[in-house]
Amino acid sequence: MSNVSNRLQPSRPPRAGSGRLCELNQHTIPKDPPVMDRVFFLHRFCWHQRKETHMYALLILDMQVGLVHGPDKPWRGPALIDTLNGLMRSARKTGAPIFLARHIGPAGSPIEPGSPLTELVQELQLMGDEVIFEKKRPNAFAQTDLATLLRERECDGVVVTGMKTQFCVDSTCRAARDCGFDAVLIANGHTCTDTPELKAKTIVAHHNATLAGPFCRVVQAGEWSF
Repeated sequence: MSNVSNRLQPSRPPRAGSGRLCELNQHTIPKDPPVMDRVFFLHRFCWHQRKETHMYALLILDMQVGLVHGPDKPWRGPALIDTLNGLMRSARKTGAPIFLARHIGPAGSPIEPGSPLTELVQELQLMGDEVIFEKKRPNAFAQTDLATLLRERECDGVVVTGMKTQFCVDSTCRAARDCGFDAVLIANGHTCTDTPELKAKTIVAHHNATLAGPFCRVVQAGEWSF
């Protein structure tokens, strides 16, 4: 596992896409309240501000050579890469952590350890401030340190993106809340390839509809801010 560096801000005001705004923001202190009332109000206000300031990490799954540039091209591949680069720029502006997973298969498989097919695609605009880790299961939390790394960075949730929709994206979204993290799925931030039964476009739409609510929030990339 490679942990390059992580630029985090210790605290920030509530953000529009990352949580509920504190209702106390709409309250006003009377012009000249008693001293104890002011102390109580400010204590309560600051406590709510801490509770309502949420940190979300960006999680990009399996954007590796063998999947993106393999014989079966993913649906809207170039558009997805543009979306992911935009999300990374947005995350860096606020100091939100960025995690990228690489799926590694067993020895002898096309994606065995050390295979060039497991390398992240060069089109991703990496800056060296990301956490890159390997996984062996579709669920990115399984048999990895992802949950520990998120807690170390005081993250309340993950923004799930990448591929493939019906495997690793689906499994990770379902597992996130069981591991204690809120999950946000970017509706136009994941993809897959066509199958003999279904077109990739249909698979993506089905999972956006199925996962929304019980397992995660589903939003468009343009509607999310870290």
